[in-house]
Amino acid sequence: MQKLFLTSIIAMLISSAHAQGITRDELKRADLTGKDMDVIVTIVTVLPGENLPRHIHPGEEVVYVLDGAMLELPDGSQRQFPTGAATINIRNVPHAEFKVAGDKALKMLTVHIVDKGKPVTEVVK
Repeated sequence: MQKLFLTSIIAMLISSAHAQGITRDELKRADLTGKDMDVIVTIVTVLPGENLPRHIHPGEEVVYVLDGAMLELPDGSQRQFPTGAATINIRNVPHAEFKVAGDKALKMLTVHIVDKGKPVTEVVK
C-alpha cells in the first residue's frame, strides 16, 4: 500500500511540472535502444502548498526521493514521503493527487521510459 502511494505521488509531480510551484529540470533524454521509446531523466521540485493532480504516463516512471516532505491526501490525512524512498509507476495506472504540506519542498529524481511522440504525463479525473 505504501509503495503504491509513493509511486502515485511521484508520477503526479512529473505531470504537474508546468505549475508555478513545481519545477521540472530535464537532465538527459535519449532513445531506448531497439524501441520506439524515450528515456528521460529529470529533477522535479514541488514547493510547499502545491497541489499535484492525478495522472498517468505512456510508459514506466521510476522515482527516487532526494529531499522528502509531508504530503496531504484528498481525505485530509498526511503521510511522509521520505528521503531515500524509491518507487516505480507502471504504464497508464493513475496515481498522485496530493498537496505538499508543511514548509519543506519535495525533490525527486525521476526516470521515464515512455512512448515517443506522446506527452510524458496526462492528467486524469
